[in-house]
Amino acid sequence: LTALDEIDGILIAPATRDLMASYLHGLQHGPILMALSAARTRKCPVLMIPSMHSDLANDPVTDELVEQVRKHEISVHWGKEEEGKRKTPPHEEIVARFAHQINSAKNNRKSVVITLGATRSAIDDIRFVQNTSSGATGYAIADDLYRNGHDITCVAGVTSVTQPEWLPLVIKAPNPSEMLQELKAISKDNIDAWVHTAAVLDYVVSNPAQGKLASQQGSLNVELVESEKHIQELKEICNNSVRIGFKLESGIKQKDLIFRAVAQIEKSGMTAVIANRLEDLGKKDKPRGYLVDKQGSHFILDKEKDMCEAIRTFIERGV
Repeated sequence: LTALDEIDGILIAPATRDLMASYLHGLQHGPILMALSAARTRKCPVLMIPSMHSDLANDPVTDELVEQVRKHEISVHWGKEEEGKRKTPPHEEIVARFAHQINSAKNNRKSVVITLGATRSAIDDIRFVQNTSSGATGYAIADDLYRNGHDITCVAGVTSVTQPEWLPLVIKAPNPSEMLQELKAISKDNIDAWVHTAAVLDYVVSNPAQGKLASQQGSLNVELVESEKHIQELKEICNNSVRIGFKLESGIKQKDLIFRAVAQIEKSGMTAVIANRLEDLGKKDKPRGYLVDKQGSHFILDKEKDMCEAIRTFIERGV
């Protein structure tokens, strides 16, 4: 079992009730149990993913076994109950949780808030104005940071992509003012970094109507007023934190995009900004974006992976 000296953790999926009971009683019938016993003395991280029929999973004896296993500092995660069984979660989820468990033990892990998705403002109780954002970028950044062991909180507006189920806390706030209230409340905790990917409305409806406005009544005039700038409102509250912003422009040259990103950094007290041009998004021959820092230096981010790694580097480096 000297091979355990060279590994970072042990993952058992699926884990049976018999295996958990055997481990607790020190039985050694098989290489898995021998490895678990060695891991116990070497403080090696272990994640078990139980999978069994629901009647067995709901047996009080199973609860006792899981409780005792957790007292041995082994993480246990159950999948969803479907078709009368507690099934093994998707492999992507298992890997994400296992990566987080191992990497969270590293030094310099941070508490990070990510805003994501679109925001909307009501015209009446049925209609609304909304900008365009799927939330995919924010979730990708959150997933990367989570897998690398950081403590993640997402504040999500309106999204159209699947939320990674393993993210520990996702607060829904579809309205710009609701989102800002949530962010101000969270800021009272010790937050190390903020990543602002949400597409927050620049203009909101000044006076939403009650009920539903009647149709076929001719022209409808809706007054829009400027909304609060989240990154500006949070500037003083979060001035000791790493803050990464996003800047989307269209119809301008690359150098002007960089200049505007630097201006946002200076005005809003950002650490860095990821700048994009609308016409470049989704094109394979164009970069994912440009990372611009306080000094005005800019770096091309070819892929989404490059963007996530760059953001993570800034966060782990600190203020």
